[in-house]
Amino acid sequence: MQVPGLDETHDPKLESWVASANAPGCSFPIQNLPFGVAETGEGAARHIVVAIGDQALDLTACVDLGVFDDLMGGAARVVLTAGTLNGLMARPPADWQALRLWLSQALRKGSALQGQLEACLLPQDGLRMVVPAKIGDYTDFYCSVEHATNIGKIFRPDNPLFPNFKSLPIGYHGRASSIVVSGTDVHRPSGQLRQQDGVVFAPCRMLDFELELGAFIGGPTNKGGPMPLAAARERLFGFCLVNDWSARDIQAWEYQPLGPFLAKSFATSISPWVVTRAALAPFQVPARAREAGDPALLDYLADSDDAAAGALDIRLQVGLRGKAMEAGEGAPHVIAETNSAGLYWTFAQMVTHHMSNGCPLVAGDMIASGTISGEAEGSQGSMMELTRRGAEPLALGEGETRGFLHDYDEVVFAGQCERDGFRSIGFGECRGMVLPAVQE
Repeated sequence: MQVPGLDETHDPKLESWVASANAPGCSFPIQNLPFGVAETGEGAARHIVVAIGDQALDLTACVDLGVFDDLMGGAARVVLTAGTLNGLMARPPADWQALRLWLSQALRKGSALQGQLEACLLPQDGLRMVVPAKIGDYTDFYCSVEHATNIGKIFRPDNPLFPNFKSLPIGYHGRASSIVVSGTDVHRPSGQLRQQDGVVFAPCRMLDFELELGAFIGGPTNKGGPMPLAAARERLFGFCLVNDWSARDIQAWEYQPLGPFLAKSFATSISPWVVTRAALAPFQVPARAREAGDPALLDYLADSDDAAAGALDIRLQVGLRGKAMEAGEGAPHVIAETNSAGLYWTFAQMVTHHMSNGCPLVAGDMIASGTISGEAEGSQGSMMELTRRGAEPLALGEGETRGFLHDYDEVVFAGQCERDGFRSIGFGECRGMVLPAVQE
């Protein structure tokens, strides 16, 4: 298959003068170059940074060298010292590509800029990463047919999949103010729970994770009206890992008739590095084939290019470490592995449908895929599915089992892309530890 969007930055033979970027299995080789925002110390100014190996290139510091003065029509100095990625996300895609090409050339072995840029490198382990953009709005979709079917079988075994699922990308508006960066602890939420003896207000007893992929919107704010799929793809600046923490028992009582509310709004964790759409070009694959009997796509959701290369081949993994498993030390116990290529709807379709009623999307807005699950055992992206709503607890080792998450459990997501003929790239981690409910 002809892979669209490839250029010299994807050459697998490229190596960087940052030695750690050339190590086998490195998540952040020169072919990746994801963006983030970091503080270098408590109360320090926020700087835009780019991951390269185990280092981060401080773009804000680079601005003072004058190396970006010819980029973005002279706007790079303002855009790259803003302390968030919103300004960069709002630029035209051609500016994103020009910056990626500049970074690739500047960080390659033999670059004449090595001597200047070495002073702008920061060890990643010394950075305090923050949410990389001011997220004005967050929309969570529901795009895995396996997840939707698994959940449906628990509650509606005779009719698990709602009839509209295969006609449109279903979503709901999430809570942007509760999005936190990886490494932030999450308190167990309290809420109304329905029990046999009535309704009580108490800490959630069925706390869950949801393995998702998020996308940041870029480009200018649309003025209303529909947006074709080809244009919608151009609005996708980059991607991150998302853990949409869920309180299943609170959700069960509150979700009818208007859907998720307090069961979802207490915390959503995201990975700190935004892997650009351009970096993921080698890992585009055909959109999931629709089965015989599925409703035909309406015209605004149908596009031959999206069908040919609209999905992303990203291997996703969930690890869990319990308190008795020496929390904070050693590798977490892997409890699920799946792939985003199996999503029923593409991200371009999500964007197009989102905007089809005239809804404006703004640079820095985030959308998420919804829980990503597969068909095979152990490929489910939530405890709800993995344990059949707690009925079949997982064995974690050290004598521990889980139906749902316990206090001091740490959940760790990872994502990796691999394809013959290209350099593997990764997303880093999205992690969070569950702390006890806050008591008055």
